[in-house]
Amino acid sequence: MIALLQKIEQRIDALLQPIVVLGMLALIGVITLQIISRVFFNAVPWTEEIARFLLIWITFLGATLAFQRGRHIAVNLVVDALPQTLARFTKIVACIIVLAFMVSLILIGYQYMQVQSFQKSPSLRWSMLYIYAVMPISASLMLLYAVIDLLELITNPKSAKPNESSL
Repeated sequence: MIALLQKIEQRIDALLQPIVVLGMLALIGVITLQIISRVFFNAVPWTEEIARFLLIWITFLGATLAFQRGRHIAVNLVVDALPQTLARFTKIVACIIVLAFMVSLILIGYQYMQVQSFQKSPSLRWSMLYIYAVMPISASLMLLYAVIDLLELITNPKSAKPNESSL
């Protein structure tokens, strides 16, 4: 079961990585267009909106990738100094806290998405539902990653990955 979940995790990572890279390239292109149009021509009104929306999506999806790879800020000094059994217990508790936080972020993100669904963006007239949908989507992915980390900790006490990503 863990092997299947790890394959799913790798496939999601393989899907998210190019999306974030393409989003960054699009953001660079849109901001370049915005600068050129403001300096040499009339400003293109939709570039600021697109840049803002891309930044929102890139931030959340990038945070999801960072979470999966254990790249968020962590303080491991105390946990690393603990005996192995206590360190493992601490990591499990940290995973459970992360799970609770992600569930609350999914719920809050979904509610916020619903509240914003009636609002349209000023120049493109897009529903803000699509813009803020990334919040519960990325929190759901991080929840999946945290579940996988927790299962790895429970089934394989010597697993090092949850030490990196959960604390």
